[in-house]
Amino acid sequence: MSLLVVGLSHRSAPVSVLERASLSADAQFKLLQDTVAAEPATEAGVLATCNRIELYADVDKFHAGVAELSTLLAQHSGVGLEELTPYLYVHYEDRAVHHLFSVACGLDSMVVGEGQVLGQIKDSLARAQEGHTAGRLLNDLFQQALRVGKRAHSETGIDRAGQSLVTFGLEQLAAGRDVTGWARGKRALVIGAGSMSSLAAATLARAGVAEIVVANRTFDRAERLAQILAENGDPSIGTVSRAVPMESVSAELTRADVAVSCTGATGLVLTAEAVATAVEGRTGTPAALAENRSAPADVRPLPPTSVGTDDGCPLDLSTVQQGFSVMGEAAVAGMDAATLEQHAAWAAGPATGRREAARRPAAADAELITALAATAATVGRIPERRRPEPAPVPVRPEPVLFLLDLAMPRDVDAAAHRLAGVRLVDIESLAEASADAPMAADVDQVRRIVSDEVAAFGAAQRAAHITPTVVALRAMAADVVAGEIARLDGRLPGLDDKHRAEITQTVRRVVDKLLHAPTVRVKQLAAEPGGAGYADALRTLFDLDQETVASVSRAEDSTETNAQNRGPA
Repeated sequence: MSLLVVGLSHRSAPVSVLERASLSADAQFKLLQDTVAAEPATEAGVLATCNRIELYADVDKFHAGVAELSTLLAQHSGVGLEELTPYLYVHYEDRAVHHLFSVACGLDSMVVGEGQVLGQIKDSLARAQEGHTAGRLLNDLFQQALRVGKRAHSETGIDRAGQSLVTFGLEQLAAGRDVTGWARGKRALVIGAGSMSSLAAATLARAGVAEIVVANRTFDRAERLAQILAENGDPSIGTVSRAVPMESVSAELTRADVAVSCTGATGLVLTAEAVATAVEGRTGTPAALAENRSAPADVRPLPPTSVGTDDGCPLDLSTVQQGFSVMGEAAVAGMDAATLEQHAAWAAGPATGRREAARRPAAADAELITALAATAATVGRIPERRRPEPAPVPVRPEPVLFLLDLAMPRDVDAAAHRLAGVRLVDIESLAEASADAPMAADVDQVRRIVSDEVAAFGAAQRAAHITPTVVALRAMAADVVAGEIARLDGRLPGLDDKHRAEITQTVRRVVDKLLHAPTVRVKQLAAEPGGAGYADALRTLFDLDQETVASVSRAEDSTETNAQNRGPA
């Protein structure tokens, strides 16, 4: 097994980079094709979700494989290789298996324990099978990852460690309130009809929203989701569901209390202007920016804080009272924004001039201490003339429109965060909120399951590696038996069929008994770590033809892959 994974996720890269590196369905398919066409790789699979992009491949050279997969990811994502490289991680062989199994169990998710990733792994396998880029290794790997993930959720309480991204996002929108109480009676707009949008719609329906409007570029899919919601809804809640075309989103946003968006669009679905218009349509007043970015009216210029001259320093050094450092905290207190930026640029520059400006004779220090002591004796304290006045914080009104953006790249303009009357939760804010999410005790149990399954998978793969050699050995033994029986027929032409069959069966039993113990033992040894060399030893000891072994392996791969490509478990 030479499994290699190169990727980036919310753990290694900022959301802004993940957003730019996201891959459309067509880009994923092209990436798979280009990967298997590259020299180091024979199989390929792509796992692309809202918070990770990973390329899996079976490679024959590690370093060449890392270089090739990294380059391909950069080419197809549109992010330059130099910019992308610092955020990439690499896992190889057993570590790669461990990584995917952890992902499947929800241990590597933004919200630990969420189960949505299992569907995404299943989709990734189906995509690789459809493009015929998944061979024996990746079929086995992804199929086993699905089984491990299901086992973790069924045998442990990992679900209690976290929720789906949808549930977690709604909890953030509710801001600490019970989601059911918060959502009950609200009107919801769901943009998109994929798996994540469908999950969001179903979750909102269970929470008791009064109405769900589904918008999608393909109107038939929106209608189908609305129909499913109507058929499976709780009659006691009475949620109404309907579908609208994407052109109606602006009008529906004005009516909605909460909107969830998760589409595959490459551009913004909801601009800040569209959101502001919707809020204005609901409240009758413009949705102004919540932050007051203008400087307070009473900001005064910073008094000079040092002695001497220094080119580029924004402070008036020629008129300053002695004893204050241009580098200290007091030096920048009370600065307006423009001066502060200028001072920061100056402070980051060459230090030579600043060191010269800071030098002063000991007598100056003594004079400063005397002056400070006299001031303290007179007024009881050192005056804090340089501390800035606190800027007034405007009161943000209660939101009238709640937005949950689960798309990558984002569907909702990030500027909507600043609109009064709007609460926006997106992938970036979810990542920040989940950083301190509590871990359940069941996580340790899941980690043990992952470790056990990784060991079992590695053993199975190593044992499978020697199987073609064992098959070739038994085929060679069968040929020897057939040859010897043919020679016996030549020496004893009068041998009747009954005796010939008995002799043939006896010879075969002898050969089988001689080969049984060595072949069983070599499979056991090959399954252990470092057991890959036993196949080579077997070929050498019995002088097996390498091409015969390879042909057996190709035949098995073809048979298994054809069976597996009919669909994932």
